Formats: sequence, structure tokens, C-alpha cells
Amino acid sequence: MIFNKIAIIGIGLIGSSLAHKIKETGCAGEIALYDSNENVRKRANELSLGVVYDDYQGLLKSADLVILCTPSGAMGNVAKEILPFMESGTILSDVGSVKGAIIKEIQEFLPPYIHFAPAHPIAGTELSGPDAGFANLFENRWSIITPLENDNAEYLKAVEKIQEFWQKMGANVENMTPERHDLVLAMTSHIPHLIAFCIVTTAEDMENLTESEVVKYSAGGFRDFTRIAASDPTMWRDVFLLNKDAVMEILGRFSEDLTALRRAIRWDDGETLFDTITRARRMRKEVIDAGQDSDKPNFGR
Repeated sequence: MIFNKIAIIGIGLIGSSLAHKIKETGCAGEIALYDSNENVRKRANELSLGVVYDDYQGLLKSADLVILCTPSGAMGNVAKEILPFMESGTILSDVGSVKGAIIKEIQEFLPPYIHFAPAHPIAGTELSGPDAGFANLFENRWSIITPLENDNAEYLKAVEKIQEFWQKMGANVENMTPERHDLVLAMTSHIPHLIAFCIVTTAEDMENLTESEVVKYSAGGFRDFTRIAASDPTMWRDVFLLNKDAVMEILGRFSEDLTALRRAIRWDDGETLFDTITRARRMRKEVIDAGQDSDKPNFGR
């Protein structure tokens, strides 16, 4: 065991997958679960994901690790609500796909006796809810830890325990600054999702194409976009707003590159088109060679 009691707040895809994997590895004496939705709590009980609590007091009693698995936009408020019930020396972590804004908000009211070690497992599917979870969600995926600037020995030990925990979950672990994390994820996850949402809604709004034609004749590329676009709206709304600066920076660069491709098509510039497609094809090979491709949909959050 790494922890005596792990408390998970938010029993969606990530929270339920953690519960499955913690149970499989035996790395905690108790898996404690809470969700603000009563129906979700009931379903988690039916799935035997762990001990499901109806309030924070029971959930957090004797918990030595608390993981926030709520939508990113709610994490600050939830952290503020639970702190009075957390015991001294407890490690607080999260799974949010935005780090800078979440860390800044929580640090404003974080007491020195709670060790906040933020983390982000880059794993997910388009599904949500307690039924969506499975133990191997994090297998061979990256989990990025973004430690605070704190050289206290107890805090550094807490960070090491979080690293060990994610390794137990099957993930590859790497440390990164929050700023670097948010820029990297804006490029590799947030902007691709934004593009998918945009393309799918554009197809729906096309007046000279019927929705049934779009559905019936969907080619592989569009089907991939629809899978990504089926992701949880609350989670992604929060991600775009919380990581606004990095998203806008990458989106600006993408817009410039898209304009260059529009110009190449307009002026029959086959050389530019060929070079762009060749570069993109090379990137695909590098993703496969790095082991970041899978037959099972499992894309970053």
C-alpha cells in the first residue's frame, strides 16, 4: 500500500477508472468516493467502486490522499469546501488538464499543513460517467506532475508519493512546470478538440448539405472528429476558458498556417500542399514510434 485511504471526489471517467485500478493494484487500504450527483453516487455503489459517502466529513476522515476529479472549473470551489475536513499532512491532488489557473486559485487559500501536488493524466475517451471507467485507462499513458515551488522536505516526499501512485496506475510519469504543461496541452489536446467541435458544428450548419447526408457518407476523418466532439461539454468549456492564453496563442498560429493553405489551394500551389502533407505524415509516424497510438480510443484530456 502507498496510502491508507484515498478519497476521490468526482466519479466520472477518470474517477471511476482510478477506483478500478486502485482496487486492482491494492495500493490503498480504502477507496472512498463522493460525487455531488446523488444518482452518480448510487450507480458507483452498484458498481462496487469503493465506499461511497454522502458528505465530505466521512469521506475525508483519515484520508491521506484526496484527488479532485471534478470538471476543472469546479476544482477551486471544491478544494475550498473540503479543506476544513482535511487532516494535517494530507496530500491534495487533481487530474485537471489545465494547471496554471487551478494552482493559482487553490494556492490563495491553501493552508501550509496540506501538501498540494497537482497532476494530469493524459488519458481519456469520449465517454463519461461512472460506467465509463476501466482499470487500464492510464496504461502506458503519460501523467504529468506539476509540483509547486516548495523545497520543504515533507512536500518533496508528498510529490514522490504522487509519482509512485501514478506509476502504480500504469502511467509514465514526468514533472513539468504548470506554464509549460498548459502550452504543450494546448497544442496536443485543447486545440485539436476545439477544431473537432468547430468542424462538426460547421457540418451541421451547412445549408446545402442535409444532416442525414453528413451522417450517411461520413468518411474516416470526419468520424474521428465526431468521436472527439462527443466529449463532455462542461469539461471542455472549462478547459478552454481556464487555459485561455495558451489556447489563443496556439490558435493564432494555427489560423496563420490555415490561411497559408487556403492561399496554396487558391493559387494551385501544389508544392506547398505536398510539403505540408509530407510533414504531417512524418509527425504521424513519430507518434506511432513513440507508442502514443492505440487501437482503443484513448485520447488526451
